[in-house]
Amino acid sequence: MKIALIKTLLNNFELYAQKTEDGVEFWLARDLQHLLGYSKWDNFLNVISKAKTACEISEHKISDHFADVGKMVSLGSNAETEIPDIMLTRYACYLITQNGDPRKEEIAFAQTYFAIQTRKLEIIERRLLESERLSSRRKLAQTEKELSGVIFEQTGSDRNFGIIRNKGDLALFGYPTKEMKKKWKIPNNRALSDFAPTIILKAKDFATEITIFNAKEKKMKNEQQISNEHITNNKSVRKTLLERGIRPEILSPEEDIQKVERKLKSQTKKELKNPLALNKNN
Repeated sequence: MKIALIKTLLNNFELYAQKTEDGVEFWLARDLQHLLGYSKWDNFLNVISKAKTACEISEHKISDHFADVGKMVSLGSNAETEIPDIMLTRYACYLITQNGDPRKEEIAFAQTYFAIQTRKLEIIERRLLESERLSSRRKLAQTEKELSGVIFEQTGSDRNFGIIRNKGDLALFGYPTKEMKKKWKIPNNRALSDFAPTIILKAKDFATEITIFNAKEKKMKNEQQISNEHITNNKSVRKTLLERGIRPEILSPEEDIQKVERKLKSQTKKELKNPLALNKNN
């Protein structure tokens, strides 16, 4: 395929891309029809029908990616009429190109274009999830540091902080910290939370925040009082998770948070040097 044609097709696909008020990118089927080289709407509808079937097979809701809409077209003499159209997500466009006529140069280009765009979105989504988990881990570390300070201020020593935290883990997971480390195959010298999923990090942080609040409000002066408070809060959080179908002890561990942090820093440095690096990642 000639470079000039590739540039033309790229500009056309970008030109017809639109966004909803919520920022969701979409294309209209009537526009995509011509971009993909189909002169007859009925022929293009056959391709869309195949794409819908593929969407259903992949266990995505068709209505989430193919939305029936109307489009106003001019009849001349200032007259207009509405014709049926379909609002298509990027994923819908990708499925359409996969079911289109591969002999068409436009289809060959579009298959690559939407595959790259879809992959780019997956990379961004994964990056956001990793960033959220790293942020949650840092927040928990700060909260636990604050609890350690509260224990020291109100009991005169923070030597029991580790004991209190372990009792919290037992209440949350139903297993002692050491047992959870064995289940998740975590080295003894590493923190359990460094491998915990985001939902667990936030659960532990919430329980710890409540412990801090009540320890201050009720002016708890010994380890036993604070331990009991922390156990109660973690049991309450566990109960909520169980009610929502989440069993903390059977969740799978996540990637070492230290590796995630190094990876995110490395990716950021690359992108600062080369703004197009995102397209090359993974």
